[in-house]
Amino acid sequence: MVGGGRGFLQQLLMRKLHSQSLVRAVVTGLLSFSTVASADEAEHGLECPSYPWPHDGILSSFDHASIRRGHQVYQQVCASCHSMSLISYRDLVGVAYIEEEAKAMAAEIEVVDGPNDEGEMFTRPGKLSDRLPQPYSNESAARFANGGAYPPDLGLITKVYGAVVSSQCVYLHVTMAKTTSLPLLTGYRDPPAGISVKFCLLCSHNFKLFKCLKEWSCDNPYFPGGAIAMPKMLNDEAVEYEDGTPATEAQMGKEVVSFLSWAAEPEMEERKLMGFKWIFLLSLALLQAAYYRRLKWSVLKSWKLVLDVVN
Repeated sequence: MVGGGRGFLQQLLMRKLHSQSLVRAVVTGLLSFSTVASADEAEHGLECPSYPWPHDGILSSFDHASIRRGHQVYQQVCASCHSMSLISYRDLVGVAYIEEEAKAMAAEIEVVDGPNDEGEMFTRPGKLSDRLPQPYSNESAARFANGGAYPPDLGLITKVYGAVVSSQCVYLHVTMAKTTSLPLLTGYRDPPAGISVKFCLLCSHNFKLFKCLKEWSCDNPYFPGGAIAMPKMLNDEAVEYEDGTPATEAQMGKEVVSFLSWAAEPEMEERKLMGFKWIFLLSLALLQAAYYRRLKWSVLKSWKLVLDVVN
């Protein structure tokens, strides 16, 4: 009896130790998961909420009034640092402006052209075939004006997100997909007390710290690393819309993202319409093929040849 009681106590003790170990493992796993999630948010930025963009539907099109307002936001707020080298003034005709308005906007800029008959370059008023003007003549001038950070071109910015590798440096920048652009533009906040936010450039040779831009950095949890070199640019009433739409921060963010989405895919509406036409035509071809298979080919397929051998 003594031996049996001792064995029973040992079993109870082992079960208790096993249950305690299991509880510790579960708690450790939960803490590790939360730590990994926090580290992932710090490295890649907070997960952005999704918005029901009106042009995301299969048969939906862009809000052209929103594109016009977004171009106004880009022109008055973003164009001082960011270029859009893929868009010409003629691309805006029929999308956001009539031809006369686009010509008037193009004529406001001066374009270096030439050479002339004497072999010299000259300046002329812009025309519809000219691209939107670039704020800086080269990358070095852009970096010098922005404390080492290079404002990216916004022509395809809604199609990409991540880091860009240049010949000198690997650097984070404001690359925006549609789902991340609006939270990024409106997600600025003051850094926590006692915390200095630094935006760092990385050397492409060994990925060591290259330069920290403390005075140019802003706290934005939706940007990878939480620190972004671009200051907050969207503020209430920063622009005055021609149609009287209230120019709130969120409204301006929505409009400029609509404009950038169109700039990245100006052929989207034509592509959707062409796809719908092809689906309709192929559906008719499918019905015709099904008809011929059922009433024509099935008869030929079921034929039997009987060879009658006459002795």
